[in-house]
Amino acid sequence: MVQVAATVSDYKQPTYGNWRVPRSAGLGNFGAIGTGLILVGLVFGIISFAIWNLFVGLGVMGVFGIGLVLLTIKDKHGMTVVDRVGGRAAFKRSRRKGTNLYRSGPLGVTAWGMYQLPGIASKSRLYEFQDSYNRKFAMLHMPTTGHFTVIFSTEPDGASLVDPEQVDAWVSNWGGWISALGDEAGIEAASVTVETAPDSGYRLRNEVEMNIDENAPEIAKEMLREVIRTYPEGSATVRAWITLTFNATMRSGSRKREPAEVAKDLASRLPGLSQRLQATGAGIARPMAAQELCEVVRVAYDPPAALVIDEAHAAGHPVELSWGEVGPSGAQTNWENYRHEGAYSASWTMSGAPRGSVHANVLSKLLAPHGDVDRKRVTLLYRPMDSARAAQLVERDQNNANVRITSGNRPSARALVDARSAAQTASEEAQGAGLVNFGLVVTATVNGLERLPDAVAAIEQTSGAARLLLRRAYGSQDTAFAASLPIGLVLPKHVLLPSEIREAL
Repeated sequence: MVQVAATVSDYKQPTYGNWRVPRSAGLGNFGAIGTGLILVGLVFGIISFAIWNLFVGLGVMGVFGIGLVLLTIKDKHGMTVVDRVGGRAAFKRSRRKGTNLYRSGPLGVTAWGMYQLPGIASKSRLYEFQDSYNRKFAMLHMPTTGHFTVIFSTEPDGASLVDPEQVDAWVSNWGGWISALGDEAGIEAASVTVETAPDSGYRLRNEVEMNIDENAPEIAKEMLREVIRTYPEGSATVRAWITLTFNATMRSGSRKREPAEVAKDLASRLPGLSQRLQATGAGIARPMAAQELCEVVRVAYDPPAALVIDEAHAAGHPVELSWGEVGPSGAQTNWENYRHEGAYSASWTMSGAPRGSVHANVLSKLLAPHGDVDRKRVTLLYRPMDSARAAQLVERDQNNANVRITSGNRPSARALVDARSAAQTASEEAQGAGLVNFGLVVTATVNGLERLPDAVAAIEQTSGAARLLLRRAYGSQDTAFAASLPIGLVLPKHVLLPSEIREAL
């Protein structure tokens, strides 16, 4: 009789977390601006007491108190009353002036009668160069911000039937790749876009018909033809892109470079960046050509065009699109949705990262195809930091967290947890970990307005499973839609309010 010793694996699935938003120092739960308003209100109140009387002083302090509430008290999404009222007023003003409507083409209002992109991407320019491996790569130039963007097309391996240890290695390598971006010269931002859409079946049909052996048995050929007819029904295709956005200047204070100079610099760096991506589970990563980028953006604004483009590729006819032909002929920004060509989209932005610890598959349901959503894009936005700036930021954040604890007699439990989190972040950064600001944009597109409520419900349900706090991009649906595209838009560079003031609030 043979006895087999049963062994229990000591593998423990790791968890990830400790995401935090740096806060400025202040009294209690108030930031720097809130504390400043309190002090100014007290000073003016005392002066009013001395010059006039008690009631005038109380009135002055009451006005400052109301301003303090409007500017510092936030909802669960971090929005103040001023933010909500200001956003609503700005959208009403835009609708009154008609700037929420877009018309292009020969009968539109755009220059040269082209179908250029609307909104903040309207001035973008597309170039194409070759890297050191003689691969064509598209380079997108945004003159308004001085940014240059390159895009990698990837074939993710997926986590199905993969050992959990391998998934952990991919996550670790991805974290190392993102952290290393902070030391890349001129890097401004990075993003990852995962898109799910209905599969037209033309690529499968083309691949199978090209490989059918004429001498094969009839039953085998008939089975393959049946697969071609039935498999595309209800199936979905998943594609992923990684974008890197660089500054026109290599370092602070240096001169701005021309597109040709930037392309020459990036041509030698792209092979190394794409090779390191393979260890992250992204599969084979290659630079995206200009024509491929034009097709992706065109299909995003006009989803029915995907069928025409796939059919042309299957028939062997090249599709020729220029950057001035990928925009919609008509679009309308509404308060809750965005209409472009004949499709309707709704977009969300992340207002809160998952609280507590999560596993590596936390976003799987949000990324997976859904029957109520015709086309879905989930875009993760990253802002890498160099090691010098990261060290200053974590130290300042730790000091501010300690000030919030010592500013009161009995610090709250949330303040104590926040201080421990800040200390852990500072400790990890001191040991060599990178620091990255990140956000997330989700866009759901359907072909009819009557299907939009079901798509909205599907996104909000799956975002709850992902433990994300998403906020509908009310009044800015066109901007959020453009931010979800793989074109490397850096949204903080397009706002009027400086980031320092927003963080202080």
